[in-house]
Amino acid sequence: MRVEEHWWNGDTSQRGRRDVYIRTDGQRWDVQVRIGGESGRSRVQECPGRTSAVILAGAWRGNHPAWREVSD
Repeated sequence: MRVEEHWWNGDTSQRGRRDVYIRTDGQRWDVQVRIGGESGRSRVQECPGRTSAVILAGAWRGNHPAWREVSD
């Protein structure tokens, strides 16, 4: 799976960091949420397509202004 889009919540502490990724292999799409940085916990939700992945990623980010898009 390759990362299409990535956001993080701007928290630099290991415990407070949250990341949201939209990923695809060209056919399947999913959204991964990671809590606690690289060594933290993560959850993956499969999506039927890009549009639903974008909607889900937006819902997991919420409206908090600190979220930033990351260019990997």
